[in-house]
Amino acid sequence: MSEREQIFNKIVSTYSERLYWHVRRFVLSHEDTDDLLQEIFIKIWAALPSFRGESQLFTWVYRIATNETLNFLRKQKVRAALRFQSIDAELENRIDSDPYFAGTQAERELSKAVARLPEKQRQVFIMRYYDDLSYEEISSITGTSVGSLKASYHFASEKIRETLKDIFIPD
Repeated sequence: MSEREQIFNKIVSTYSERLYWHVRRFVLSHEDTDDLLQEIFIKIWAALPSFRGESQLFTWVYRIATNETLNFLRKQKVRAALRFQSIDAELENRIDSDPYFAGTQAERELSKAVARLPEKQRQVFIMRYYDDLSYEEISSITGTSVGSLKASYHFASEKIRETLKDIFIPD
């Protein structure tokens, strides 16, 4: 087995589960997540010879996964627009119809609230809240300043809090 294959196998064994959940929180579909993970690992394999260690391996892998996922969602948004549908509504429907979703009603509503966020806020919220990444790690992955990330996370949290308050604490 070549050194490249050994490194790749280590990446797959180390990051598969974390990447699955990272991607799944964006696309909200088990099938789409599985397809995307295959594409992500193909990209990682192809790009592995160019990895120079200038960033942490974790950051590099997450950047590839995040970019592939956001590209997928942008294509979905275009397809939805061509069908005169809202991608946000489609994402919410995926949550309700997903046979693999095993969360509580509160988790389901939180997932819907996150799906309604603007792309940048959704991205920061998922990485910070679910993936428990530091602002510095998110900054390395996204190329966005820490200050901007903190503001995006704050606005996302406020929107989610308002949405969930309306659902769980009716007037």
